[in-house]
Amino acid sequence: MTTRRTLLGGAAAGTLLRGAPAIAQGDAAHVLRFIPQADVTTLDPLSTTSYAVRNHGHMCWDTLYGLDADYRPQPQLAEGHGVEDDGRRWTFTLREGPTFHDGERIRAADAVASIRRWMVRDTHGQTLAARMEEMRALDDRRFEIRLRRPFGVMLEALGKSSSYPCFIMPERFAATPAMTPLTEIVGSGPYRFVAEERRSGAQVVYRRYDRYVPSPVGRPGVTAGPKIASFERMEWRHIPDPGTASAALQAGEVDIWERMHNDLRPVLARRRDVVIDRVETSGTVVMLRPNHLHPPFDDPAVRRAVWPALAQADFMQAIMGGDRSLWRDGVGPFPPGTSLASDEGLSVLTSPRDMAAARAALAATGKAGAKVVMLDPADQPNNNALTLVAIDMMRKMGFEVEDAVSDWGSMLQRRGNKAPPAQGGWNAVVVLFGGDDLSNPGGHPLLRANGGDAWFGWPSSPRLEALRDEWLEAPDAAAQARTGRAIQAQFFQDVPYWPLGQYFIDCAHRRGLAMERRGMTLPLNVRRG
Repeated sequence: MTTRRTLLGGAAAGTLLRGAPAIAQGDAAHVLRFIPQADVTTLDPLSTTSYAVRNHGHMCWDTLYGLDADYRPQPQLAEGHGVEDDGRRWTFTLREGPTFHDGERIRAADAVASIRRWMVRDTHGQTLAARMEEMRALDDRRFEIRLRRPFGVMLEALGKSSSYPCFIMPERFAATPAMTPLTEIVGSGPYRFVAEERRSGAQVVYRRYDRYVPSPVGRPGVTAGPKIASFERMEWRHIPDPGTASAALQAGEVDIWERMHNDLRPVLARRRDVVIDRVETSGTVVMLRPNHLHPPFDDPAVRRAVWPALAQADFMQAIMGGDRSLWRDGVGPFPPGTSLASDEGLSVLTSPRDMAAARAALAATGKAGAKVVMLDPADQPNNNALTLVAIDMMRKMGFEVEDAVSDWGSMLQRRGNKAPPAQGGWNAVVVLFGGDDLSNPGGHPLLRANGGDAWFGWPSSPRLEALRDEWLEAPDAAAQARTGRAIQAQFFQDVPYWPLGQYFIDCAHRRGLAMERRGMTLPLNVRRG
């Protein structure tokens, strides 16, 4: 923990947000002030995988289905659905009553257009599009999807909460090409975006939509159940400096800090007026992605040689310390606690670590001493610390590792370069994703193994791709679980990436706030008292 951050206590807090007085008692009942994890850089949730923009989308729009606390899809804007013709015909019915923010009722034609736009960008959606024969509105409340091949995860896809949710917007907006970002919002959710008060890099404002009709089904979950807007006004304040954010929370100038910086945990834990809360139950999963296009990691035997050397606890302690309540090891391709997580093949990570065995396995491939270029964004503390642990592990195994230090933007640009490392490419990079993005093979970006079309690193495994198709067509949860185990077994053989563990960043909020939802820190169903 740095001394500078430690010293940012409550006594200095009132001076840190100039022009932002503590919340007056009268305002407190009507206004909620929230520090998001990052700035809302674009209005269109289909134009980026930024989690801050995704959360902004959940404020403004609703989805046909949402995920409950167990990540099971439940009706949201949809009243229900029917399935016929061995899973090749789906008929959906919308609820009576919901309207867009311009007062127009939500129609089946709006849902159809929204799904079409979403399919272009989302991994699940692209698979659905490839299997679709026809999609059309039957009347104002009903639409059907006809498939050439079954798509057993239809509801999970339409109800996903993570990157690229299928938000329902008016047909005239959904007709905008998916690659063209929206510049205006007419939403379907509990809050209206206030365009005239947006200040890029500083503030986003929402007002309650009084005609919103919450779902009558279930309890509040991740994105399912009634979405209650308890405040007339909500202000999202982008405060990138952790010390300033902590001070603002302590002074009562903000109500919720979405992702508390772990360095400041001891400071906030001493405050009786602050609650530290584990809301994001799926955590953040850390992965080390090899480049499969070039030596040495184009050889699966070389990738498998890393297993005996990889100690997930080393990586987790480097960023979260020794408190095991803040991190997990023994993490495979699916995050612990999700429906597909299993012990299949997991012994390669959980058995005693053996650096000598790793060196011997690497020597047997003939690649000992091979050069590895490791991308290292030094301006991202967690990524940088994790990268340094990976470099140390690789060097101890017998690789010659180059630490390719850069800033975050330069790293992202180089990550997309498919050229050999000597020509500006790379060999390995640390990757962080929210656990809810990795819970199944349909949407898991780093489990796709379709070569040049795969996520950065570009692995190729016909077997993993075939198993993904099998999972997508599985008729029930039991069949999905069986296929999930087969995918995990193949994962440890093909090694599209190395999992490095899972850690948890907590939310911090003022005492007296009740937060009902779990899984994502969405400021919905929040109330005082």
